Amino acid sequence: MSGVMPGTAAPGAAAAPLRVAYAGTPEFARVALQAILDAGFTVPLVLTQPDRPAGRGMKLQPSAVKQLALEHGIPVAQPRSLRLDGKYPEDAAAARETLQAARADVMVVAAYGLILPRWVLELPPRGCLNIHGSLLPRWRGAAPIQRAVEAGDAQSGITIMQMDEGLDTGDMLLVHALDLAPDESSATLHDRLAALGAASIVQALRELDRLPRVPQPAEGVCYAHKIEKAEGAIDWSQPAALIERRVRAFDPFPGMSFNLDGQAVKLWRAALRPELSGPPGMVLRADAQELVVACGEDALALLELQRPGGKRVPVRVFQQQLALGAGRSLAG
Repeated sequence: MSGVMPGTAAPGAAAAPLRVAYAGTPEFARVALQAILDAGFTVPLVLTQPDRPAGRGMKLQPSAVKQLALEHGIPVAQPRSLRLDGKYPEDAAAARETLQAARADVMVVAAYGLILPRWVLELPPRGCLNIHGSLLPRWRGAAPIQRAVEAGDAQSGITIMQMDEGLDTGDMLLVHALDLAPDESSATLHDRLAALGAASIVQALRELDRLPRVPQPAEGVCYAHKIEKAEGAIDWSQPAALIERRVRAFDPFPGMSFNLDGQAVKLWRAALRPELSGPPGMVLRADAQELVVACGEDALALLELQRPGGKRVPVRVFQQQLALGAGRSLAG
């Protein structure tokens, strides 16, 4: 029996392309899958989340990754769980059979949405690689992009990690950093990191035999907890700088909002006005150029807003519709 590992070549032979199973769900993961396909790797199987209701009609919609896989004729599996001892053991058993039949050398995982149990991690000979949107060990967990913006981090990046059973605790294979712009939102950072993650995973797959496995440092560990819809409510008693960062961090979901005459108005763009102050929630200045509201520390100019059922509009248009005046309180 040959001692040559799958995905490697015998001496004097050309290396066969790695067989790469892929597990991912949203647009972030679709970008990386496209790059893997463009690079010439064989993808025998894609795992993605079950179709979800979406849109006005709440019809079942396939994930971005599933749509791409089907366009390329790649078999798709959509188990509800991968735990053989969990709620859907029949799904997990079917997925194991499908994965075994795919004979993948390695699995790449990006924003998949299911926890991989040990049997999955150990099945491919080269294990499972994760495309994580942060500079590990900072921002382990579900929402690294949003939490980096919310915290005002100067840098973010992509870590290609050899997965283990911990929560984003595996050894690092590649780390690529990028600087955050002063007006960076989660939407813009998502797109930049998706492109960087795609390039990084292709590099990692091409250099897999040569990449050192570097354990994550014990210092600097923090967790990016899942974004909850309730976090989108503006508390004007908080510092203006924090509210402004959250406006960018929670774009596009869940968006930051405040109550105005019983309606939730979303705030999509704001700017600091440190020279102004007043009771939190008080409108300090109101004209066609800006609507300035006092916060717990400093003040915030509201620059782009959205009424229920409407579109995002600049403050000039918003003021034409509502004409809020100075002295009005938006608190409570």
